[in-house]
Amino acid sequence: MDLALLRTFVTVHRAGSFTRAAALLGLSQPAVTSQIRTLERQLGRPLFLRQARGVTPTSIGDELAHKAAPHLDALVEITETGLDDESSLRTLHLAGPPEFTAERALPALTELTGEDGQAFALRASFGNAEETLEGLAAGHHDLAICTARPRGPLLTASTLCDEEHVLVAAPAWADQTGSGEETEGVSAARRAPAFEGVPVIEVHESLPFVSRYWAAVFDSRPAAPGTVIVPDLRAALACAVAGAGLAVLPRYLCASALARGDVVALHEPPVPPLRTYFLVVRTGTLAMPHIARAHEWLLRAAADWD
Repeated sequence: MDLALLRTFVTVHRAGSFTRAAALLGLSQPAVTSQIRTLERQLGRPLFLRQARGVTPTSIGDELAHKAAPHLDALVEITETGLDDESSLRTLHLAGPPEFTAERALPALTELTGEDGQAFALRASFGNAEETLEGLAAGHHDLAICTARPRGPLLTASTLCDEEHVLVAAPAWADQTGSGEETEGVSAARRAPAFEGVPVIEVHESLPFVSRYWAAVFDSRPAAPGTVIVPDLRAALACAVAGAGLAVLPRYLCASALARGDVVALHEPPVPPLRTYFLVVRTGTLAMPHIARAHEWLLRAAADWD
């Protein structure tokens, strides 16, 4: 049996689409369709059910993928390991949210490159979870960091880390809201109204960070609309330091500002809200040494992130 046909079949099975598989393989969609039909004729069985949006594997298709995929991935690993020498510098394409990627992932990968004697060239791009996963599935990225766990067999996710969210503002707002006063025994629901008159700094009009914090901590919705909207959490921190209002920020991002007293935590709930990050690859690509090395290094680095 032609290994090229099996490779195309496994890619379609993981992608759930002839069109997406064609993009990953660098082939035309008709070429992928032709290869799958050839394989189906050789086996005498249908491997996919064609639908309006993509394809669904038949039971025979699932069985073949389960048997063939590990061996094809092993062949890729053998091939890539053979090519991975000093004369063949590979490029790692990383995608993720701008703040986390810039503050956490890129410094860690730069450290790896320095230790490993330029283990790979690095290219980074920023985007939200949906954009990042779509780009990874389409083959534009090798490794993605996002806050949504992908579904389906095309992408494989590992839990990277959790980030704690903190409600912060400049010290003057803490005095105005009574955040520095004794609040032991005061329920979170009773604390929420104290912040209603404080302007809100956010990254989007929908108030994703503030709304999530209010729901988790105060079991309510924020009363104030966004006063300052900036599409970057680092800019939101700068606005908070300048006294523009309150913001909900990852603790790693505002830890230095908290330590200096540039901002203060307006509320310290017993269980702070968390957001989980996932490290995602296309299934099978960890057979490529430069992707596997970066993947392993980021997981190890994340164990020390506060």
